[in-house]
Amino acid sequence: MVVALGVAAYRVMKWAEEPVVSEQVHPPPKIVTIPDRSTFFQVATLLEHEGLIKSRSAFVLLGRSQSADRRIRAGEYELTAAMAPAEILGKLLSGQVVLHPITIPEGLTMVQIASLMEQHEVADGADFLRLARDGSFIASLGLKLDSLEGYLYPDTYKFPKGVRSRDVIATMVEHFRQAYRPELQARAGDLRMTQHEVVTLASVIEKETGADAERAEISAVFHNRLRKHIPLQSDPTVIYGLTGFDGNIRKKDLSSPSPYNTYRVVGLPPGPIASPGLRAIEAALYPSNSRALYFVSRNDGTHQFSSTLSEHNQAVERYQKRPFRRSALPRT
Repeated sequence: MVVALGVAAYRVMKWAEEPVVSEQVHPPPKIVTIPDRSTFFQVATLLEHEGLIKSRSAFVLLGRSQSADRRIRAGEYELTAAMAPAEILGKLLSGQVVLHPITIPEGLTMVQIASLMEQHEVADGADFLRLARDGSFIASLGLKLDSLEGYLYPDTYKFPKGVRSRDVIATMVEHFRQAYRPELQARAGDLRMTQHEVVTLASVIEKETGADAERAEISAVFHNRLRKHIPLQSDPTVIYGLTGFDGNIRKKDLSSPSPYNTYRVVGLPPGPIASPGLRAIEAALYPSNSRALYFVSRNDGTHQFSSTLSEHNQAVERYQKRPFRRSALPRT
C-alpha cells in the first residue's frame, strides 16, 4: 500500500512538473505581473490561475527545493503554458522581466523627456525631474551641474515598467559618457572648450537645424560670432528662457532679461537648452571653414548662409517676405 502511494505521488509530481500544454500547440505568451513583496505562495496561486502551471502545491515544493521564497523579483514577465515550471521559476528568480523600448529623440528638453517617460509608464515624471535638478544626486553621477539638461542622451532604451527614476537617469548619463568619447574630449581641449560649453553649443545647433548636411555650417556661424564677440541671436535659446511660450516669438521677448536671451547676452547661454545627439556634438567640435555670420531659413528645413549683413538682408527678403516669418539669425 505504501509503495503504491509512493508511486502515485511520484507520478503526480512528474505530471505537475510538465508544461500545461505541448510546445507544438504554440500557446500565445501571457504577460504576468508579479506585485512587489509577493509571497511565493501568492506567486504560485497567480500562475495557476493564469493557466501557466498545473499545480500551485507542486510549484511551491519546487520553489522550496531552491529556497525561492522571497527571492522572486517583482515585475512583468512574458510566460507561456508550454514552459515547464522549472523554466518559469528560473525566469522569476533571475528577474527576466519584460523590457519596454522607449526612444528619446534628439533635441528634447528634460521636461519633455520626463513627460515621455511618464507617458510610456517607465518612470514618474515629477520624480524624474526632481532628480534631474538635485545637486546631490547629480554629484553622485560624477557631474558638477545645476541640472542634467543636455546630459540625458537621446537614444533608444529598454526599461522595465516601474524602474526607478534614478536608474533611468544614470543609464542616460552613462550613454552620454560613452558618446562623448576620448577623441571628442581631446578636440574640445584643442578648442579650449569645456565639456559644458560643448554640450551647450551642441544643444543650440540641435535646435537650429535637423539637416545633417548643414550642422557644421551652423556651427561655423556660431564659432565665428563667438570669436568676434557678436551675440548669437538664436531664437531657440530665447524660447528656452521664456515661461509659457505659445509658439510665437514677439519683439518684447527679444528684450527679456533672461540669461538665455542671446540677443542681449554675448556668448553662450549658461547651459544646454536640450539634449543634443552625437551629430550635433561633433558639429560643435568640428565646424566648417565657412566665414558665414548669418543664416536664414529657406522654409524647407534648410538655411541660406551669408558672410555679410548685405547678403543676409537680401536672403531675408527672398526667403522671409511674409512678416510673421523671421530669420534664425536676424540683423546685428
